[in-house]
Amino acid sequence: QVQLVESGGGLVQAGDSLRLSCAASGRTISRNAVGWFRQAPGKEREFVASISGSGGSTIYADLVKGRFTISRDNGKNTAYLQMNSLKPEDTAVYYCAAREGGLFHSSPTRYDYWGQGTQVTVSS
Repeated sequence: QVQLVESGGGLVQAGDSLRLSCAASGRTISRNAVGWFRQAPGKEREFVASISGSGGSTIYADLVKGRFTISRDNGKNTAYLQMNSLKPEDTAVYYCAAREGGLFHSSPTRYDYWGQGTQVTVSS
């Protein structure tokens, strides 16, 4: 019903910035909350940020607050994650996800649709 494709990952140095994109297809996700998650080797998938369907509410993990910004452009059916001041510990595969509901949520188990992920590597 909904397909998500992430893009924008890459190899950067500590302190650099990246903007990840999450393009949705199949139907509009304007009423669905979107989340970003990441998973590093040997670690569980962890919450990064989430935005409500309306775009009016956002939440962030403490470790990225002040550095990352989640946003969306419903006209383009796309969500974004702007990542500034990147640190080596940000290295992970980043996934976008969408919920059937419109409320943001920090748990990956609450999301119904997932992209394949994009690799972000931050060198020291």
